[in-house]
Amino acid sequence: MKFGIERFLEDPALRAPLAGRRIALLAHPASVTRGLTHSLDALAALPDVNLTAAFGPQHGLRGDKQDNMVESPDYLDPRLGIPVFSLYGEVRRPTDAMMDTFDVLLVDLQDLGCRIYTFITTLRYVLEAAAQHGKAVWVLDRPNPAGRPVEGLTLRPGWESFVGAGPMPMRHGMTMGELGHWFIATLGLTVEYRVITMEGWAPDAAPGFGWPTERTWVNPSPNAANLWMARAYAGTVMLEGTTLSEGRGTTRPLELFGAPGIDARRLIADMRRIAPQWLKGCVLRECFFEPTFHKHAGHLCAGVQIHVEDPTHYDHATFQPWRLQALAFKALRLQAPDYPLWRDFAYEYEHDRLAIDLINGGPALREWVDDPKSKPEDLDAITKPDEAGWIETRTPHLLY
Repeated sequence: MKFGIERFLEDPALRAPLAGRRIALLAHPASVTRGLTHSLDALAALPDVNLTAAFGPQHGLRGDKQDNMVESPDYLDPRLGIPVFSLYGEVRRPTDAMMDTFDVLLVDLQDLGCRIYTFITTLRYVLEAAAQHGKAVWVLDRPNPAGRPVEGLTLRPGWESFVGAGPMPMRHGMTMGELGHWFIATLGLTVEYRVITMEGWAPDAAPGFGWPTERTWVNPSPNAANLWMARAYAGTVMLEGTTLSEGRGTTRPLELFGAPGIDARRLIADMRRIAPQWLKGCVLRECFFEPTFHKHAGHLCAGVQIHVEDPTHYDHATFQPWRLQALAFKALRLQAPDYPLWRDFAYEYEHDRLAIDLINGGPALREWVDDPKSKPEDLDAITKPDEAGWIETRTPHLLY
């Protein structure tokens, strides 16, 4: 198969509408060709592309920033001599001066298929700025490694944030190119927009179910180490809003969770007893780990690893990472009702609302976890209509 960047590089006819126009690129470390040439270098080598600027999202164009709210500066590319602007530094929306440096913005970002992953919020912001300034946006499309399944509550009105770009569920099942069409329709934008589509993407095909496993995986952000993380991320990302470690400071971040002093074996047993239907498609394994940095650094944590690697264990159609992680929180509440689970801290530039609520686009998940009388069917009752509604909403915008 071919990603959007490869088709764009190979076919001069796709580039013809850019003649005489100044081009900028929004990219990160995973913005590479099949031969692992970075898109910025590949574009700079084209004689018919006038590259005048570049942009980096959260974690930077070079992907060197480890954690949330660690900003990247603007700088001058030492080889190309063009400005590289940070959209996760002094600003998260491009300024007028930044917009003046180009006519067409090429967006080549590898997404993880999760609402909270901030690259899709950056896509929204650049589309809004392009509409305001009369600029064009082209997305060089890439796979959604989590595939087409949909899961989670829809973000509620008033809960928009940098980790909540719009009224979509946690696991949206769309590509960046498709999301651009949805943003334009939802926000009522008038903007020149084009998607350089992939060729041969098969999101329902084993073994990758969204990610072509013959392709090299390059981390789109420092803790997105592999496909297994991408599969679990729509659930494990909620750990960022808790006092539990999400595995930052280990070699398998966002595939496992835990903390000192919890009974992981009992936790798994309680999860299986409370809602076995939410644990399909994966294997849970009791484990121990000691983070070298971040939460619980230097302390032995008892925890659980979510295994989705082995195709004899992983079932793409039944795996529900968001419900699985919600169930883990519920089981911990049963084990230790007063456990200080929700982390109260500044999260993605929000200071007045709990991170767990920002992550979920409203308080419903937290309230379900904290209510001792709530049952799995109560969460399903509010979530399933959201999921069905999104599947209907996204259909007109699907390209594959």
